[in-house]
Amino acid sequence: MRQVISKIQKINEAELAELKKRVNIATVVILFFAMILVVRLWYLQILRGPDYVKLSENNRIRMQWINAPRGNIWDRNGKAIITNRPFFNVTWVREDAPNPDIVLKKMAVALNVDISELLERIREGEDYPRYVPIRLKEDIDWKTLVYIENHRYDLPGVRIEVLPSREYIHNNLLSHTIGYLGRINRKELEALTDENYQPNDLIGKLGFEKLYEQRLRGEKGQRYVEVDVQGFEQREIALQEPLSGNDIKLTIDLDLQKTAEKALENKGGAVIVMEVNSGRLLAFASSPPLELEEFIGGISQKAWDKMEQNKMHPFINKTIQGQYPPASTYKLITAMAGLSEGVVTKDTIFYCSGSMMLHGRRYHCWKRGGHGAVTLEQALEQSCDVYFYQVGLKVGVDKLAQYARSFGLGQKTGIKLEHEKSGLIPTTAWKLKHRNEIWQEGETMSAAIGQGFDLATPLQICQMTAMIANNGVRYRPQIIEAFLDESGNVIEQFEPIEDGHMLGDRKDLGLVKAGMVAVVNGQHGTARHVKLDGVTVAGKTGTAQVVRLAQFRHLPEDEVPYEYRDHAWFTAYAPAEKPEIAVTVLLEHGMHGSSGAAPIAKEVLESYFADRLKKKAE
Repeated sequence: MRQVISKIQKINEAELAELKKRVNIATVVILFFAMILVVRLWYLQILRGPDYVKLSENNRIRMQWINAPRGNIWDRNGKAIITNRPFFNVTWVREDAPNPDIVLKKMAVALNVDISELLERIREGEDYPRYVPIRLKEDIDWKTLVYIENHRYDLPGVRIEVLPSREYIHNNLLSHTIGYLGRINRKELEALTDENYQPNDLIGKLGFEKLYEQRLRGEKGQRYVEVDVQGFEQREIALQEPLSGNDIKLTIDLDLQKTAEKALENKGGAVIVMEVNSGRLLAFASSPPLELEEFIGGISQKAWDKMEQNKMHPFINKTIQGQYPPASTYKLITAMAGLSEGVVTKDTIFYCSGSMMLHGRRYHCWKRGGHGAVTLEQALEQSCDVYFYQVGLKVGVDKLAQYARSFGLGQKTGIKLEHEKSGLIPTTAWKLKHRNEIWQEGETMSAAIGQGFDLATPLQICQMTAMIANNGVRYRPQIIEAFLDESGNVIEQFEPIEDGHMLGDRKDLGLVKAGMVAVVNGQHGTARHVKLDGVTVAGKTGTAQVVRLAQFRHLPEDEVPYEYRDHAWFTAYAPAEKPEIAVTVLLEHGMHGSSGAAPIAKEVLESYFADRLKKKAE
């Protein structure tokens, strides 16, 4: 075999040195990047390893808030007024939906809503993290719930949320007082950052639901679950149960409240029943009521407009926000002031011809033919305007105002409810300040019979009546008896609070009371038809003039436009011998206290005294 022998050429030393240089540079570069890689791996796996493990776990494990059941609301006898029921909502987590357009189109069909409505809800939640659920629809029906559960794997990101929601056992009973819940808005959420509220949470918007939100809502629980890549739950890892909110026990008597609200059905007005020796409210009705079911999950614009356009104004709580001329119920104050100031006595007689003249102007009595010669008791019984015109002139408007305020008029009662109005008891200084005008004597005459500038709420008139019944003690109206825990144990008990006493001598109240008894039980009483066989009722009627329109004066009452009809008052206490309750009725545009308001009061009195009346009949 022939051998091939390679001949090594002569090596160029300069080229060899250059080659070694390049190899060394390449080695350094490789080692440099290798070191960077090693350091980065050490940083990620050793130094930051635990943090990334935690982040990984957080992507796999999610924490969910569990809303606590809101506290229940009970009447004074432990009967349920408001409790809770399961409330099913549809939510959507954007982070778990790879194809949101497809999902939203399917959901629009499933929920029977326009897709624009869903998009609007999504836009409202754009500023929140993508893992925060967006509520697409509240309080879905069973059929929709079943459909979504059966198609859950075709609807990534869509979940059913179960919350405790309000159950209105007696429909709209006590609606203005209890109030309603609504979805928390951005402003509320920002103000309550430390309270664990979430964008979809319900929060009290009115009444007790708002005033006692923190006590009623309880404390949220937490639930930790493992999810897959599409957000579907695989297993529950940990659970912290929520704590229920406090219950509220009211002073309200459920049966009496039902009677009051039924008597006001399809009418505008208020009925209040108060214990005269404690200030506890047994009935507190405002009509028309709020449609509470409409507010669940957010009220629709159509439902809102319907209530807003109602000429009887359901958004106003007539018991504390309605301000009306007190009319002839104010004559009780004028009588007390006249007796205490010594301008009249039991035997003082004024003659009523049907009107009286003052400075060339004629002021009429409600009875155009006149009442003739009347004493104070007879003037109260028959509600003679002329008698009280003259008492008012002798006492003066400023003195009248002092007595009125001592009976709680012209100031808030202090009840723990929102937006209470103070009414108005005018004085000479008030008119000069607010009208820049001098007070006129004719205005004193109007004030003496509860007209003119005078304004009062039904609760103020009821408080005034209770003070007359209990000989002059002003109790703060109270509607909450106690807060209870979920086992029914008392956490906080509320006791009666005395806020003041009447101005004047208690002995003078005897004549005022006698006049009130005659109103119901006297031969010429303006509320004779309220008389009960077995319980002595003492009361006072009132007809508050809304406007003076001569063109309606001679029309039949049912032909006078509703908004121009007079308001009707009736306030009473019973039993007259040993008073227990005061009852006040204000019927908006009810025309006359005797025919409009008094029959409603009679229904309430018959309900309260049912057992005694039945026993008397037997």
